[in-house]
Amino acid sequence: MQRERVVVTGMGVISPVGSGLENFWAGLTSGRSAVGPVTRFDASPFSTRIAAEVHDFDPLKYLEKKEIRHMDRFVQLAIGAAQDAYDDAGLSDLDPDRAGVSVGTGIGGMETLTDQHETLLSRGPGRVNPFFIPKMIGNIAGGQVAMRFNLQGPNVTLVTACASSGSALGDAMRAIQFGEADVMLAGGTEAVLLPISFAGFCAMKAMSTRNDDPEHASRPFDQERDGFVMGEGAGFLVLESLTHAKNRGARIYAELIGYGRSADAYHVVEPHPEGRGAAQAMRRAIHDAGIKPEEVDYINAHGTSTMKGDLAETLAIKDVFGDHAYQLAVSSTKSSTGHLLGAAGAVEMIASILALQYQTVPPTVNLEHASPDCDLNYVPNRPQSRDIHVVMSNAFGFGGQNASLIAREYIP
Repeated sequence: MQRERVVVTGMGVISPVGSGLENFWAGLTSGRSAVGPVTRFDASPFSTRIAAEVHDFDPLKYLEKKEIRHMDRFVQLAIGAAQDAYDDAGLSDLDPDRAGVSVGTGIGGMETLTDQHETLLSRGPGRVNPFFIPKMIGNIAGGQVAMRFNLQGPNVTLVTACASSGSALGDAMRAIQFGEADVMLAGGTEAVLLPISFAGFCAMKAMSTRNDDPEHASRPFDQERDGFVMGEGAGFLVLESLTHAKNRGARIYAELIGYGRSADAYHVVEPHPEGRGAAQAMRRAIHDAGIKPEEVDYINAHGTSTMKGDLAETLAIKDVFGDHAYQLAVSSTKSSTGHLLGAAGAVEMIASILALQYQTVPPTVNLEHASPDCDLNYVPNRPQSRDIHVVMSNAFGFGGQNASLIAREYIP
């Protein structure tokens, strides 16, 4: 069976470093970090008191007040990014049966869950909001996006922790390749900057405690890294079969050519120390793309700023690419955006495609003291202009679930 070619024709992003493609790219290439003190709640009792918050999102740009009341913040962010991607692609008059949605989220509507749990305890079960369940459940972002655009084809929500939206893009790619859909609106969303999630990650000692210097807290591959910084946001891409895109005269950003997934089967939160699962996902993506490892020019690394995670990914890259690992550009945009959890994969795929468009690699900011074990070209602090034809984006999650995606410049 001949697979359909899958192209990217629209993108939308809401992120701490900037929302909208132009602002997002300017933020990534400015060499600054969007991390700052937490403003959503009183974080003074917590060991971590910093986060990467989205400050420029106005839900009223996309939704009516009544709709906003019935949607958790993670759904509102999804609607915003999906609408921007839809508009960017210039979509109209879609066959609803041939268009679908694929969404990744690691946690879903935790804001609604915690709010309604407090209502239950303080005011009793009769005061729980009747919209509690349809605001909170993880799949509701996909449901709301489908209803907004009347997309009646495949609709799936994937939860693979921080690999969720990478997995969602891969699933959408497969749906088009194997003829289930002509168009997929695919991406991820997350909004869990809340006391309960902070308490959980602080108890794990997973987050940075560089509270007095927040802009320098997210520092992937740096010797002084001390944990990730939690962020929030959403990213969506319009994926189309090449046939459908050409028939409507769409502008094409790039072609998705490879998807690989794997499991570490090792630990609930730690990566395999040799990066075996990560390496397997990258190998499978390269095989799926039908290319040689030497053809990859840039890797947007998972790079969370944790000691074990960054080292494991570095070892995996060396294992897969051999000597070519030292010719690659490898950067972690989490240094600028923080870690967007389930939304990270989609937002970072957008960053990778923009790197392809601008022939520029966004930097790993705050890389001041290179770790001896992390010795690749991580594009420290300033963007690098390079010839870029093929890009890879990695997304790895708790539970050892891994996703790797490959895109290349569109060749008619």
